[in-house]
Amino acid sequence: MEGAIVVDPEVMGGKPVVAGTRITVEEILRRLAAGETPEDILQAFPRLTPEGLRAALLYAAEAVGGERTYPYPERAA
Repeated sequence: MEGAIVVDPEVMGGKPVVAGTRITVEEILRRLAAGETPEDILQAFPRLTPEGLRAALLYAAEAVGGERTYPYPERAA
């Protein structure tokens, strides 16, 4: 799915979008979080393909998966 998500400062302020659209990864995630189904999202955005939707989810998963986490030291009771 390489190239399915693009980041261009001239498009949507540089937010990651599905290639060939102005549909941001963020918008897709927010709609899913609000309870919309993938079918609802595809219907709302006719230019979005099932592959583009999956690419957005993979992009988000990889972005979160690449985050570094640091454990908090235990607090004294």
